Amino acid sequence: MTDDVPITITPERPDTPDSLALIAELSRYIAPLYPHDSEHGLTPEEMVREGVAFFIIRSNGIPAGCGGVRFQGTEYGEIMRMYIRPEYRGQGLGKIVLKHLEEYSWEHGVKSLRLKTGIYQPEALGLYERLGYRLIPPFGSYRAHPLNRYYEKIRP
Repeated sequence: MTDDVPITITPERPDTPDSLALIAELSRYIAPLYPHDSEHGLTPEEMVREGVAFFIIRSNGIPAGCGGVRFQGTEYGEIMRMYIRPEYRGQGLGKIVLKHLEEYSWEHGVKSLRLKTGIYQPEALGLYERLGYRLIPPFGSYRAHPLNRYYEKIRP
């Protein structure tokens, strides 16, 4: 990441034009990697209805990625819709978004963060593991699937 490019993270509804564009790109990115039965992402409308806290990271004012967290009371928050546009990868933006979601969640009293991701996203798997996320069994309504991995990080 270059120090001279301003990076901002702002809360944004999942149904705004920038959010919709990023979520659609993520869906198009994931679609050829996984069969439909392994993908469980909420639609933007469902994210609004369920109160998902959603954030967009911008590089020099341009939407570069996004991520959200859905709280299950204070027991855990579920990280969802993490995505960095390909042209912005390798600049540390995914780490910035994930750390922001963690701080936001810890400030709201959540005890742990959980997420589901897929085996064909090695960069994501590496990011989660580098930042202290550990493999866990499926949680919530998720069921075991050979292409999915489930992670958790306990609040420090």
